[in-house]
Amino acid sequence: MIVCVLIPRFQLTVAAADRAELLSRPVALAPELAGAQRPQGGVGEVSLAAEAFGVHPGMRLGEALARCPRLTLIAPDPAGVADFWERLLVRLESIGAAVEPERPGLVCLDAQGLLRLHGGIEGVLGAARRALRVPARFGVAPSRFAAVAAATKARVRRPAIVAGSRAQARAYLAPLPVSLLRARPSLAELPEALERLGVKTLGELAAIPIAALADRFGNAGLLAHELASGGDGALRPRPAAEFLRESLELPEAASGTQLEHGLGLLIDRLLARRERRGRTLRAVVLSAVLVEHGGTWREQVVFREALAVPVRMRLALAPHLALMPAPAEKLRLAVERFGPPASDQRALLEDPDAVRAARLREAIRQARAAAGPEAALRVLEVDPSSRFPERRAVLAPFEG
Repeated sequence: MIVCVLIPRFQLTVAAADRAELLSRPVALAPELAGAQRPQGGVGEVSLAAEAFGVHPGMRLGEALARCPRLTLIAPDPAGVADFWERLLVRLESIGAAVEPERPGLVCLDAQGLLRLHGGIEGVLGAARRALRVPARFGVAPSRFAAVAAATKARVRRPAIVAGSRAQARAYLAPLPVSLLRARPSLAELPEALERLGVKTLGELAAIPIAALADRFGNAGLLAHELASGGDGALRPRPAAEFLRESLELPEAASGTQLEHGLGLLIDRLLARRERRGRTLRAVVLSAVLVEHGGTWREQVVFREALAVPVRMRLALAPHLALMPAPAEKLRLAVERFGPPASDQRALLEDPDAVRAARLREAIRQARAAAGPEAALRVLEVDPSSRFPERRAVLAPFEG
């Protein structure tokens, strides 16, 4: 049995934060800003009051304002959404669940191995509800797609449970609209084409010969027919991850060279953390709290190869700072995925400078092991032209 946990309007709720009263009015997430501070894409998640005016996620800003002139825009908070969503996933994993997050606010898990642990499906749902500690909708079905459909129809205090056979899942999905296929990114454009052909429900889609769907829509048609028939692929739970992050408070709105100096300081701090245990970094997340427009900015960076050299990491991450739409008051760098342990291949002929550098790294490692990460520091220039002496330079971990 697959359990789907759905938190409606998750990103909008996180962006509203302590302004929960806004959710009772027509509000929507503002389009994300591109590098030149231009809106990119349509509006994000919308409130129920905005939906009553016909506004939906992805709609162009001009059309949304034309339909609802009183529409209030809230700056998106991608960094806050990612942090809060990670905490919720860790809470679900604490009950023994292996989770597969599809998007922020929607996650699926296999309840088969949890039934005896928590005393049946009701016990699993109760444990998940107590672990989350936030209002959520639960759907239970034999397949992932049917569980997501059940969660969209469920209530916060009353989960929707579909009996455990594919035929019963198909019967449950039959009267539901084909627009539910938009939940799968690869099928986002298919419902519109099906509706033009007169196919309104998933039952009508499942009744179409599979050869006709394959001829008209290719692999998308085959996948849609499989989902409408009550089937789906197996869950692919995410691997266990470690959370490692460094942040830097900027004394004033920073941009340009100041941000690059701050990035270098974050890289040095991150590589000096004891929890890294000599491993390389394969993917990191660079985020910032913005000043002008409010909200946050977040960018995921995957290195071509796993790195543990500060200079190379700085060269790879510095160009992404130009994508920041406004000056920042806080800069953060987190590890998304670790690589293999760092290892230095010895040269055929020993280089005296290389030998000296290796000995220096070993001395720094031993000093940090004995006296902590602050045992070896260096002076790093942040804002040399500042009129405040304490802002001109800071102490950073020594590059070992």
